Amino acid sequence: MTDLPPDYTPSGASTGAGNAAASSEVRVMFDRISGRYDLMNLLISAFQEPRWRRRLVDAAGLGPGGSALDVASGTGKVAADLQARVGPTGRVLGVDLSPGMTAVAQRHYANRPGLGFLVGNAMELPTRDGEFDAATIAFGMRNLPDYGRGFAEMARSVRPGGRVLCLEIARPRSRLARFMRWWFDRVVPVLGRLAGHGPAYGYLVRSVQAYPSPERIAEVMSEAGLVDVRWTGLTGGIVTLHEGTVPER
Repeated sequence: MTDLPPDYTPSGASTGAGNAAASSEVRVMFDRISGRYDLMNLLISAFQEPRWRRRLVDAAGLGPGGSALDVASGTGKVAADLQARVGPTGRVLGVDLSPGMTAVAQRHYANRPGLGFLVGNAMELPTRDGEFDAATIAFGMRNLPDYGRGFAEMARSVRPGGRVLCLEIARPRSRLARFMRWWFDRVVPVLGRLAGHGPAYGYLVRSVQAYPSPERIAEVMSEAGLVDVRWTGLTGGIVTLHEGTVPER
């Protein structure tokens, strides 16, 4: 389905194994919000998104000449930060389902050596086995129809001993995170409406509410073949950073 009504948005519900929405519906939604995505990310994260992104890039552990795959790359910010770590002798590939988001990334980072972007599906990544030193996904896993397959495809694309990392919004339990949860549940939909994309940001809230617990995501990563899986809560648990390693063969 590609000809969706202008006010249509996916439900944000989960099947337990993944997002219940068809990938085509998610793609169209992100195409529509691509022009304001970066600004909205700053606002809805209460300006925490750059700090969270730095933690993800730090955890990848890459140096000059390294290589990385960024899945659900969106407008390319994570991929660009990874490229800054690997330098002109390294390589970073960003893959995203949305042509609109990918076009923004290509426009913003056209002159970065070793940095490229492709339209592609996280369920069947356009990569060779063991091609990269690390793979990342930031705020994209909850949009995938099959979390396990998403992690398995990332693991397949990374060399033995390499890293697979997932940064995602969570449902925090700490007192410190109560304000952030109120902000996310109550203020984010209002900001979305003011930006002219109310349905899309309503989907964002619902998809977070339906996303599995950090403990369950760690189990999914292990089931996908990753080892040494662990996770860390950031900003009182409003975001979790999951890390796993591709086993040595």
